[in-house]
Amino acid sequence: MPPLSLRIDARGPATVPAAGYNFPVSRGWESKSVEEQQAQFASRKLGARPSLTPLEAAKQQKKQGLELSRHRVVQQLESAQNPQHRELLERALADLDSKLAQLC
Repeated sequence: MPPLSLRIDARGPATVPAAGYNFPVSRGWESKSVEEQQAQFASRKLGARPSLTPLEAAKQQKKQGLELSRHRVVQQLESAQNPQHRELLERALADLDSKLAQLC
């Protein structure tokens, strides 16, 4: 295997490999890997979720937001010690549950 030679780029101290930097690698290995990655990406893209109408997308986004809010309120409720704060969180949880029920 020939030694790896580097030359200094005229723009600065960064080193750039010389023309003969690529030591022997089996032919086609890199292109096969790229083809494989492209095929995986295409299959993921095709097998992904079906496209939604703007109304369905907005409904799904709102539902996800409500679910995240509900999860946060439940976490706060588990650690709340003040009775007034707990009551406030329980009301918020009931409200979020009713909004989620309306969406479904």
